[in-house]
Amino acid sequence: MGRIKRFDHIGITVANLEEATSFFEALGLYVEGRADGIEGEFLETVCGIPESRTNIVMLKAEGSDVGIELSSFEKPEHGPGQPEAMANELGLRSLAFEVDDLRATVDELGEKGYGLIGGIGEYEGVWAMAYVRGPEGLIVALAQRL
Repeated sequence: MGRIKRFDHIGITVANLEEATSFFEALGLYVEGRADGIEGEFLETVCGIPESRTNIVMLKAEGSDVGIELSSFEKPEHGPGQPEAMANELGLRSLAFEVDDLRATVDELGEKGYGLIGGIGEYEGVWAMAYVRGPEGLIVALAQRL
């Protein structure tokens, strides 16, 4: 069996590509690349959806090789998802980022309409952490080393 060489990216399907991109840019990620109108044999083979068409934005944090791939399908229409899902529901629930100033980050996101799910917690005097719900129900864990 082959071995994993490195962790490359996480893919997230969204309805509103621009809003999701803006949210991650507000967190400090940058757009590494964008591809619009991807369709054809490659996409249909990989995702298993005939006659599909999607737009993709790849984001990264400075100094990181791991990316976030946001994709928004033009066809077929996206499914409903679970935008109000909580952390105990099965499936991918959150993306986690270490930040340098948790309170400032939470406040800035709050000004943009993205609020805390609970509150800011502290773990053993080492970490402060909070969950923020972003666009389309995405949960982002933000942590600051104390």
